[in-house]
Amino acid sequence: MKRRNLLAVLSIEAVLVAMSVLFLFPLLWLVSTALKPIEETMRIPPVWIPSKLMWSNFADAMTYGADKLGYIPFLVYARNTLILCVLVVAGTVASNTLVAYSFARLKWKGRDAMFAATLATMMVPFPVLMVPTFALFRQLEWIGTFRPLWVPAWFGSAFSIFLLRQFFRTIPFELSEAAKIDGASEWRVFRDVVLPLCKPAIAVVALFSFMGTWNDFLGPLIYLLDQKTFTLALGLQFYQSQHGGTQWNLLMAASTIVVAPVIVLFFFTQRLFIQGIALTGLK
Repeated sequence: MKRRNLLAVLSIEAVLVAMSVLFLFPLLWLVSTALKPIEETMRIPPVWIPSKLMWSNFADAMTYGADKLGYIPFLVYARNTLILCVLVVAGTVASNTLVAYSFARLKWKGRDAMFAATLATMMVPFPVLMVPTFALFRQLEWIGTFRPLWVPAWFGSAFSIFLLRQFFRTIPFELSEAAKIDGASEWRVFRDVVLPLCKPAIAVVALFSFMGTWNDFLGPLIYLLDQKTFTLALGLQFYQSQHGGTQWNLLMAASTIVVAPVIVLFFFTQRLFIQGIALTGLK
């Protein structure tokens, strides 16, 4: 029996290792191409291990186009992306925690119906909202600015509200009642009792928000007009030549630099991420 169990565990681990290699294949190809000379990037059959490791591709990717534009575009893209990430994450955490707390811990007429309507908005695809949203922001004269990309984050999102609400409901109501008996207001209960116990769920919401903003391509493509306002995801287009060729090694080097912070962030927050997704609440 023990031998069968051992074989079953080894079989499962072998399958997981094989799947992990499969999922790592694009990332490995990305890094490999980033280190190649330009003549090896499109060679048939493909070259996995470069004949010469071109570490200078990363420096060239960061300074690409600086001589023509008079500034380093990659650093401008990174600055714009970080600004948007900070604003979006702050808005997402602030708005969604308040709304989720109301749905989970407060009793008011029509609460369940409003929550169902909030969840129903998740079923509306973005292309349906794209044109009317663009028309609204154009009337507000926000096109060409960062505001269409971060202001909506301060009005909540259905998925984050649902995730936080489910976590808030796992916290015993006796804690809130005990705090109220001691004279705490509803705001203080929310701030000093509920929020400290919900750090894993809040971390997950913040991480999802950060990753969504960092990797967002369609939003900046729709609303941003000036290259000095481009984000990293949109700025990668700059590495595609306008004259019939693409510096694939520089494009992949820049893409590697863009992907690296997300991987590092997830590596250091994976424990909170898994704990928040599991919705463990109080032990």
